[in-house]
Amino acid sequence: MSRKELLDIEYCDDPYECARDADIMVIVTEWAQFRALNLARLKKEMPGSIVIDLRNIYNPHEMKVCGFTYEGIGRGASAP
Repeated sequence: MSRKELLDIEYCDDPYECARDADIMVIVTEWAQFRALNLARLKKEMPGSIVIDLRNIYNPHEMKVCGFTYEGIGRGASAP
């Protein structure tokens, strides 16, 4: 339905396609597809490494180990 109304938006089939060639990823949903991301695969898709998590679904330490600069809103930034 939204595809008919929001014509200037690029739609993707999965989270990895969505993140491909992105410098920053912002997670705004708790949908299962985003809760169970393969972080190594995600890192390969993104030239950048910044993840802003509005739902706090990922562990900041795990994200850092995987090479991401991570911020869970309301939780604080990962260590540099």
